[in-house]
Amino acid sequence: MRTFRYLLLSMNLLLLAACSTTKQAPVASTPAAAPYGPAAIEHEIEESEKRMHDFIGFALYDPQMNQMVVSHNADKYFVPASNTKLFTFYTCLNMLGDSIPALKYAVHGDSLLFWGTGDPIFTHMDVKNSVVYDFLKSRPEKLYYFDAPFESTPFATNWGWDDYNYYYQPERSVFPIHGNIVKFTRKDSLSAYTTTPALFKAMVKTDTGSNAAGDSFVRAWRTNEFTFYPKYAKAAFSVEVPFITSPEITVKLLADTLDRPVVWVKRPVPDEAQTFYSLPADTVYKRMLQVSDNLLAEQLMALCSGTISDTVSVARGIKYSLNHYLSDLPDKPVWVDGSGLSSMNMFTPRDIIVLLQKLLQERPREQLFPLLAAGGQPGTFRNIYKAEVPYVFGKSGTLAHVHNQSGYIITKSGKLLLFSFMNNNFPVSSSEIRNEMVRIMTEVHEKY
Repeated sequence: MRTFRYLLLSMNLLLLAACSTTKQAPVASTPAAAPYGPAAIEHEIEESEKRMHDFIGFALYDPQMNQMVVSHNADKYFVPASNTKLFTFYTCLNMLGDSIPALKYAVHGDSLLFWGTGDPIFTHMDVKNSVVYDFLKSRPEKLYYFDAPFESTPFATNWGWDDYNYYYQPERSVFPIHGNIVKFTRKDSLSAYTTTPALFKAMVKTDTGSNAAGDSFVRAWRTNEFTFYPKYAKAAFSVEVPFITSPEITVKLLADTLDRPVVWVKRPVPDEAQTFYSLPADTVYKRMLQVSDNLLAEQLMALCSGTISDTVSVARGIKYSLNHYLSDLPDKPVWVDGSGLSSMNMFTPRDIIVLLQKLLQERPREQLFPLLAAGGQPGTFRNIYKAEVPYVFGKSGTLAHVHNQSGYIITKSGKLLLFSFMNNNFPVSSSEIRNEMVRIMTEVHEKY
């Protein structure tokens, strides 16, 4: 009997063992991936800041929800560089009309008296415009030029003095002509180079030696004397060098360009005046914003000042805008020029978000976006955010150790978001910072 019990117990144990070997272990459940949202974007920004050793300000705003999606140092001040042009653009929308006021004039008998408003596009080499040229060229009266009051210095506070020789820093003046630059061009090594305006041809000498900067054309520091260094010239080239402005050089260039006498009258401008208008303002805004033309930005702000005073002044235009159109910004900007060339400018990312909202109130996006740089399109965004249909519209800004982008982004889900992505004080190259920004904003476009 005892043997039978042991046998039965053994059989039960074997059966239990068999059952245990066929039973499957429970499968651990895999948690669903967290949705891409504000926390993920904030994490990307923080990691980028650590990796690049830079100071990042980031603001991402949803206008439909009327709330900030991500705010990282958005209340801190950053050097904006050419993001400043967005503020100049908004000021122009409020202070200038549909067309650019090109010059002021009065007719006295057989004399046409005229003076500048600050308009930058008279005979500008990259802006198709013959309206003012045709007006002055065809007038039957004798031409007399008055030098209008101009309070702005040729360079704004904290512009780089050693950039005087480069196309992006021409001098500010009350009557810009040819964009205040001299253009030297050559088709190939067998051709002679041309000088435009031709007036400066006699002021160029050739030196077969070298210069510290390695530039093919160098202007003297305080004179309109240019040196050509063939050693550094490419076979084909197009080089732009700013010239020093003055009433004397303006009159000489006017007479040379119009091919008729122009006399400089050294006395106050007449009290009575008519305004002559040239191109549609949007044409000028588009070039300023898309290719980041610094002279256009400075002179447009000067034009704005001319609507409130007979004295043309970039600083007056800025002050008026801050007091009348931008007094509701969350952080008072430090704003010293129209272009953003000055490293004295300081704006916060949330200021820029408010400005972007204001721009949308001034212009529907169908009219606003075509004026801005767009991903993959001609302009400063041409090599980034490439897509069959552009999804980023805005403004970039670059100075030494500064690279920023601000504007509008349309996500694949159809959301319109406003963003300001500001990078200051980084030790790496601007291209590395740009690539990092593009990577993060592309993720926002694809996933948010």
